[in-house]
Amino acid sequence: MTSKLGYLGPAGSYAEQAAILYDAHAEKVPYPSIPTVAKGVEKLEVTSGLVPIENSIEGAVTYTLDLLIHDSKLLISDEIILPVHHNLLGSPGTGKEDIKLVYSHPQAFAQCRKYLEHELPGVELIASLSTSAAVKHLSEENNIAAIGNLRAAEIYNAEVIDSQIEDNSNNVTRFVLLSENDSPATGNDKTSICFTFSDDSPGLLYKVMGFAAKEGINLAKVESRPNKLELGRYFFLLDLEGHRTDQKIATTLSAINDEVSELKILGSYPQRS
Repeated sequence: MTSKLGYLGPAGSYAEQAAILYDAHAEKVPYPSIPTVAKGVEKLEVTSGLVPIENSIEGAVTYTLDLLIHDSKLLISDEIILPVHHNLLGSPGTGKEDIKLVYSHPQAFAQCRKYLEHELPGVELIASLSTSAAVKHLSEENNIAAIGNLRAAEIYNAEVIDSQIEDNSNNVTRFVLLSENDSPATGNDKTSICFTFSDDSPGLLYKVMGFAAKEGINLAKVESRPNKLELGRYFFLLDLEGHRTDQKIATTLSAINDEVSELKILGSYPQRS
């Protein structure tokens, strides 16, 4: 039976590229937003869902972090790293001098900020749910452009006005696979967690990070998100190198759990980055 893989669509998105790279044989099912990808997995419409979580230039994809912290019980079961190259696309015959509006995802705008300021100063930027949704707009209006990839250009009959317009040629996006269960240990794994404190006093975060250091565990990522309840209170997110079933990780997680008011294990999965 062919598995079904949900992704942030429509067809032609970078998430679809990541889905194809991850599993070329799975049936790909597009969803209009990151939360609906997760809902598709929860409702068993798809086996798993692929969503962006971090970019090498712009950092965290906060929609995904907040989903994992607050709104979903799904676990991260894998990750994939996708090189990202942005292109300025238009309807056939559109020149740069014709462009009045540019559509794209906010992350794409941020990753092409210098190009837009230099090449299209004063042009209005309109946010879309995905880069492929932005490219679909090209058939609906005149004098507009979109930032997207070459597959989207092919699907929606768009022409490339300028290619590889990202500010940094080392632009990569990390995607995570959301599933009902995480992955068994492989020997080269990563465990993602989040936690918060009920009070605020000096050294709390330092103490928690010290538990990992004591066990010789490398922290691959450390960041924070507001707890959405009180200004100045945060959830902290850590990526620890190792699997939650490893003795060192299990010992560290137990120590952290005793120190924090809430601990959520977001999943253990093979480390690809």
